[in-house]
Amino acid sequence: MKKKTIGVIFGSRSVEHEISIITGHQVMDAIDKYKYNVVPIYISKAGEWFTGTYLLDINNFKNLDLISLKTSKIVNLKFVSKNSLFLETKSSFLKTDKIEIDIAFPVIHGTFGEDGKIQGLFEMLNIPYVGAGVTSSAIGMDKILMKDVFKSNNLPIVNYTWIKRKEWETDPASCITKVESMLKYPMFVKPANLGSSVGINKAENKDKLTETIEIAKFYDSRIIIEESVESAKEINCAVLGNNEPIASTCEEVMTWKSFLDYDSKYISGQKSKTSSKRGGHIIPAALSASVAKNIQTLAVEAFKVVDCRGIARIDFLLDPKTNKIYINEINTMPGAISYYLWEASGISFTKLIDNLINLALESFEDSKRNITSIDTKVLLQDFRSNRNSNKL
Repeated sequence: MKKKTIGVIFGSRSVEHEISIITGHQVMDAIDKYKYNVVPIYISKAGEWFTGTYLLDINNFKNLDLISLKTSKIVNLKFVSKNSLFLETKSSFLKTDKIEIDIAFPVIHGTFGEDGKIQGLFEMLNIPYVGAGVTSSAIGMDKILMKDVFKSNNLPIVNYTWIKRKEWETDPASCITKVESMLKYPMFVKPANLGSSVGINKAENKDKLTETIEIAKFYDSRIIIEESVESAKEINCAVLGNNEPIASTCEEVMTWKSFLDYDSKYISGQKSKTSSKRGGHIIPAALSASVAKNIQTLAVEAFKVVDCRGIARIDFLLDPKTNKIYINEINTMPGAISYYLWEASGISFTKLIDNLINLALESFEDSKRNITSIDTKVLLQDFRSNRNSNKL
């Protein structure tokens, strides 16, 4: 059987650009080369697309300026009828080429990758792709819509409210009054649409609230403010599947700071998968069997209510005093695709990738059942005679 060609897409216009590069290489290193051909597709911070063997070595990303000189630029994405994608490329020596991709495997974190935008491109090109669809990706990225969906489905979340950047810049005093009337200090202030911990800060009082909103407004036009669960344990659980998703082992994220910021999440936390005084993860999390089961059940429910597919990681807050569980957020393309949680659950990284590719094909085949066009006689009418009546 001919091997399928997987296009692993990473980078892009996101504050998590570098983290996406790491995830992309983790996937490319772990994928079964006996079953699949791998094509690296790198999107620069300026939004340009590149491919070539130079991208297979992560050390070559230490100088991003060299990539355009050492690779071929993708100048066109061409759809063909058999549901594959042709990448038309041009090298720095003006050599042109075409590369056929059977399945897209986007591992872009944050904007222009985890928010439904690139998924919409794949839908228009009519090719299979790994991970969540357009709607679930968009909901997962938008913290306000996400909370609204969870709330409407009676899933446990912290109290929250939100304001628009324009409202804040026009009348900050009214915004502060609104927030203080609905929430108690301390609070967390976050940009509504961002895939990382960038722009997120804690506010213990009015002055700090003003300061943190001023920071968050640079990252999005809407700002969400949430009540803090003090001394909360952060518990993560991944989910895998389409129609019958399963939950992974839970992990506890350890941090020595008051909350998990960007550096501790992506730098310190990458040093070890075991607990340490300077960050890391405890896998499995030190939870009672009942609490762990409740978190896994809620993870699957959260996955379903946003109509997710493929993989996601759901992050929870656990109040140590009451053992009350709150869903913090869903990540539809988690860092390292949460392979370590699946390894702890008995699924190897290579098998996880294989499962995700099969789930993408399953979802694509199911989508073919949808009727996308019908034949009508509406265009046979004389529109000129009906123009004045505004009726068809």
